[in-house]
Amino acid sequence: MKIAVLAVQGAFIEHEKMLEKLGADCIEIRKKKDAEEAFDGLILPGGESTVMGKLLKELDLFHILKTKIKNGMPVLGTCAGLILLAEKLSNDKQVHFGTLPVTVKRNGYGRQLGSFHTEGHMDGVGMIPMTFIRAPYIEIADPAVKILARVDDKIVAVRYKNQLGAAFHPEVTADTRVHEYFLQMVKDEQ
Repeated sequence: MKIAVLAVQGAFIEHEKMLEKLGADCIEIRKKKDAEEAFDGLILPGGESTVMGKLLKELDLFHILKTKIKNGMPVLGTCAGLILLAEKLSNDKQVHFGTLPVTVKRNGYGRQLGSFHTEGHMDGVGMIPMTFIRAPYIEIADPAVKILARVDDKIVAVRYKNQLGAAFHPEVTADTRVHEYFLQMVKDEQ
């Protein structure tokens, strides 16, 4: 199984280390040629969503990756990756892939000082550590979207068909279960 990690900006190395620990092969997507390779799943990491969105277009990656997601490729978007997937942002006019029918609030917990760590229950995974760094949260989810986790009544993890979105950073903890959940989604699609 080969998982591609968008590696133009943000916390991509941590995802790669987590995947390698679980025995998955990784490739980094930095340019169009990388996105044209064969891979089974995609991770959109945390980082700065505005910069990532701009780079996706400048590097001619946007349409290739959006097509793969729309055609059913399993994708995990964490923090900024969730913002990239969202159909709508409540506090920003910019929409990136727009494939996940949710409304997301960028920097929902405030800026850097609003970052925090907690534990929460995620359906299909159990109690897990959740690290929120300048994190968004989901304000509205379409009825077709399965809500997997909430923290303080805010939606922080969802699944919609081939898309898994999390407002937190599972890659910065030692707990591998969110990535295991994602890899199972990839296996189920093969």
